[in-house]
Amino acid sequence: MATGLSNKLTGQIGEFLACAELGKRGYIATSFTGNVPEFDLIITNEKLKTIPIQIKTSRSDNWPTKADLWIDITIDDDRKIQIDNGDRKIDNPNLIYICIALDSDLENRKDRFFILVKKDLQIICANNYRYWMNSCNWKRPRNYKSLDNRYCINDLINYENNWALIEKYIR
Repeated sequence: MATGLSNKLTGQIGEFLACAELGKRGYIATSFTGNVPEFDLIITNEKLKTIPIQIKTSRSDNWPTKADLWIDITIDDDRKIQIDNGDRKIDNPNLIYICIALDSDLENRKDRFFILVKKDLQIICANNYRYWMNSCNWKRPRNYKSLDNRYCINDLINYENNWALIEKYIR
């Protein structure tokens, strides 16, 4: 299990890698090192147009999230099941996310970047959770209240190096 320090370093590495990649593409990027609730970076172009960006970084092939960020879920304590009440209305559905998979090969590092908007990530996370929960009739095997959810590199493959999305939103 990752420690608090390890998680903090992973997040910090991801934010700085994203800033560097964005700098190579002609943007000024500033990290807030986790001190802003909804986003991690602000980027600006030469015309001073700015946009916020959320960074999610992983040292593996998946990222953790909570299902109730994406789905309106009720916990039925009597039956020890979860009830899907449909997709949650999310704030800032067009917020750009950069999901970074850190390469463990430090010598020949090839970190991977996946760029998508929050509403697309919601679809991925909600579909993954529903698929898994349908297989167990919405009763989690160990802790019926757990909302642990994951999304993987395979879920994001269509968004790899999708830097054009940022250009679309910052023009």
